Amino acid sequence: MHLTNILAPTYLQMLGALSAWLSKAAEQLPEAEAEALLSKRLADDMFPLATQVRFSCVQALEGMHRLREEDLPPLVDELLTEGRNAGEQPGTIADARARIDQVLTEVRKLAEDMPAGDEDRKLEHALPMGIVFDLTAAQYARDWALGQFYFHIMIAYAIMRAGGVDLGKADYVAHMFQYVRPGTMPTA
Repeated sequence: MHLTNILAPTYLQMLGALSAWLSKAAEQLPEAEAEALLSKRLADDMFPLATQVRFSCVQALEGMHRLREEDLPPLVDELLTEGRNAGEQPGTIADARARIDQVLTEVRKLAEDMPAGDEDRKLEHALPMGIVFDLTAAQYARDWALGQFYFHIMIAYAIMRAGGVDLGKADYVAHMFQYVRPGTMPTA
């Protein structure tokens, strides 16, 4: 299986779920309370929900572009800047969902003509603080790209859940319902 056949569907499914969770927050909570969720954090030293959304988007773009051996687009810097400033300027749920939609469109485009790559291809992944990881493309996808993406998605889920949004496991795995064998879904 090609690495992008794992990453792109995962990014699309989970960013779609994140957008749905934000919609649920807007539907279930009074407007001011729903919008205030964007500034909520799980712990004082963690980023708020607005940042988690932006960083989830960054991880999806980064994963796709790195496996394509392309420079990151300017959108990544925009999202990182928004995310870093989200404590003071969280934006709105509509803004967050618009960014998710923008990234979903980009991931779909990138997946359309993804070159077949060598999973053993060497990849250098440098972090801003100077740490450099030497990985194969397969190690990058498995050990970094998916892990970092899910970290931010799960923190976003936990913030919303802790903030009073009625989310459950079915919201997290909504993409799985397409595989349910007819007649096996509980009715109550």
